[in-house]
Amino acid sequence: MTNCIYFRQKVKNVYRQESWKNMVAVMIKLFLSNRPLQVAARGREKIFMSDKIFENNQVSIVGEIVSDFRFSHEVYGEGFYTVDVAVNRLSNFMDYIPLMISERLIDVTADYRGQIIYATGQFRSFNRHEEKKNRLVLSVFVRELEFLDETTDEVKSNQIFLDGYICKEPIYRKTPLGREIADLLIAVNRSYGKSDYIPCICWGRNARFASGFEVGGHVMVWGRIQSREYVKKLSEWESEKRVAYEVSVSKIEFLED
Repeated sequence: MTNCIYFRQKVKNVYRQESWKNMVAVMIKLFLSNRPLQVAARGREKIFMSDKIFENNQVSIVGEIVSDFRFSHEVYGEGFYTVDVAVNRLSNFMDYIPLMISERLIDVTADYRGQIIYATGQFRSFNRHEEKKNRLVLSVFVRELEFLDETTDEVKSNQIFLDGYICKEPIYRKTPLGREIADLLIAVNRSYGKSDYIPCICWGRNARFASGFEVGGHVMVWGRIQSREYVKKLSEWESEKRVAYEVSVSKIEFLED
């Protein structure tokens, strides 16, 4: 993304100025002060990946599996599959969130529809080339999962923490009813040189605050992942219903590097 050239230079400068050890220590401290609640439920099976989790991108999801597994891609002989999970909002509206799971974590040939899953991992993105354009595709990359017999109403079923950089000018607007909204695109580093680009939406005071951010600014956000349907016009006579994913921000902090 050409809009994120400044971000990449910014990240390089930050990494030169701060030691890796200090950066991780700060991120862990900040994350733990806002970390997701432990699942108050009884699990039947717990499976996890042994790779080290990078602390600037943390997701926890509890929901019902509502689809079969679909093949996504293969890396060094390891297959990755997507499956959709229905996650309830406080308003009782359902978000349908795609999980990306390794075939080494779960039997992808089995039918798990109707089962409750607790998954933790990272919110990741990649560009899919279609119709001469790049489309940003998002999913939760699962590091650890657990099947649950039951959950409680106290469980927070959808939480995310991101530590990243503004890589596109914020878009600030108001709804017809006067509600303030700001759209952000945040670039979050992975541990091996790549970045994920995560759309975020802020509301009210957070929107007003975020509207003044500049490209390259360092931010931390807490919130939840939400899905929304929209209609994509393909031609004058043809359109297609699609689903977009974004982070609905409940808390945001700006860091002075």
